[in-house]
Amino acid sequence: MTSFQAVHSAEQITEVVTLAYEIWQEHYVPIIGQRQVDYMLEKFQSERAVTEQLRNFYEYYIVIHQGQNVGYVAVVPNRLQSALLISKIYIRRPKRGHRLGKTTLRFVENICLQRGIKLIWLTVNKNNAHSIAWYLRMGFRNVGSTIADIGGGFVMDDFRLEKTMDQQSSGGGSLMNAPGQLLCS
Repeated sequence: MTSFQAVHSAEQITEVVTLAYEIWQEHYVPIIGQRQVDYMLEKFQSERAVTEQLRNFYEYYIVIHQGQNVGYVAVVPNRLQSALLISKIYIRRPKRGHRLGKTTLRFVENICLQRGIKLIWLTVNKNNAHSIAWYLRMGFRNVGSTIADIGGGFVMDDFRLEKTMDQQSSGGGSLMNAPGQLLCS
């Protein structure tokens, strides 16, 4: 069983930061290098940064599988545009290949269906070939390039991927378990 716990407390934020440090070191150093990973972790995934994001309409959820925290996802809904940004979706390496990424994406899609959001979008590094291929298999389409200056002499050279939601199918069930926790089957 996989569940998703909404992040609100200082302890949960610390857990997200711990997961981010582990996952980013393993996954992104070969793609963008240690200096940029260190910079981005401090700028976007430090306790200060996550706390600020939560104040600015980000929603973080810890992915829990068989009682273990195995990843996290962060989304930014925009009801005015009927769109949702997947800001982060990360699963620890030992748990990849167990359909947890797909389960997490279904969780995000359920959020969209419940809120009437019609478009999911994200950006992914152009050199992150495995993730790009996965998102394309999950129904996203590449709508073009985007380059963003993130300071510190670094840029994010990404593709923007989008998926239009089919409001007729949910792609998987979810139900409330406890306050702030959703289960997915």
